[in-house]
Amino acid sequence: MPSLSFVPLSIRDACARRPRLVRAVVATLVLMCLVGTYAVLSSDDEAPHGGPVSLATGVPTGVYHRYGELLRPRLSADLKVKVTVNETGGSVQNLRRVIAGSDTFGIATSDAVADLGPGDRDQLRAVARLYDDYVQLVVPAGSPVQNIGDLRGRRVVVGLPGSGVELITRRLLSEVGMADMEHAIEPVRIGIAEATQRLRDGSVDAFFWSGGLPTGAVADLAAKWSVRLVKLGDLANRLRERYGPVYREAVVPADAYPGGAETATIAVPNLLVTTAAQDPALIRRVTETVMENREAIGREVHAAQLVDPRTAIFTDPLPLHEGAERWYKSVKP
Repeated sequence: MPSLSFVPLSIRDACARRPRLVRAVVATLVLMCLVGTYAVLSSDDEAPHGGPVSLATGVPTGVYHRYGELLRPRLSADLKVKVTVNETGGSVQNLRRVIAGSDTFGIATSDAVADLGPGDRDQLRAVARLYDDYVQLVVPAGSPVQNIGDLRGRRVVVGLPGSGVELITRRLLSEVGMADMEHAIEPVRIGIAEATQRLRDGSVDAFFWSGGLPTGAVADLAAKWSVRLVKLGDLANRLRERYGPVYREAVVPADAYPGGAETATIAVPNLLVTTAAQDPALIRRVTETVMENREAIGREVHAAQLVDPRTAIFTDPLPLHEGAERWYKSVKP
């Protein structure tokens, strides 16, 4: 029988005379310990379940991937688990990987999320709105292409299959009478790194890109060769009318790229997504890491400077994950 030396004298005397009382006291103390332990494990400070964490990003020279690589060691240190960052074709592929369970998290444009069927979208939740992607149509400085309609019949990079670039490119071309993209232009499906090389060697006439500002591959190209951006901003309202408020008109500032000029275009928010089934404690910790490291990462990825808890909660068309919501509420003034 366990020692009763820690029990007050009056209770010990009573227990000595009544063995059943001894058993009752011990059982009560054990139950109290179990309840206390459960309460601790159920709090917001609960350690997330162990196991590796992975993040689906994008092409190696894009902002998604750079952002993920800078976030990786910070997540690993805070979660105390192995964190991997996976290169992908972009938003659409990232969403598929998260839904399939291939990756824990993914970065995706909100228009790609909205384009999912209800059954797939219902499986997802948002951790945060990160920063906006800017749609960029890049041509040589001396190109005759002055607007998107001038692309008809030309060789145009439309992004990798399964990318947000391909999604927005197809929609933009449709708005100017080129819904049959395969015949209206000569579509070339490659990533941003190869696109810049092929624009420079003349094997393509233009390329579309959707990414944070500045995108490293575009900046490197502009620093070595004269290019310009084609205006797309006049199509923003038409896209909003057809696809909803995932699009807005925006401006690429003149200093975004060497030799650049202020250019009206279209912006679309990026979301950090996961599944509704993920552990709330894990998601709370990840949300905290993302928000607390925004300035440090922003010093190396300019777009990340725009990550802000005040706007991160606006994740339409996805609701916030329960764990993310807990963190935002905990820091609300």
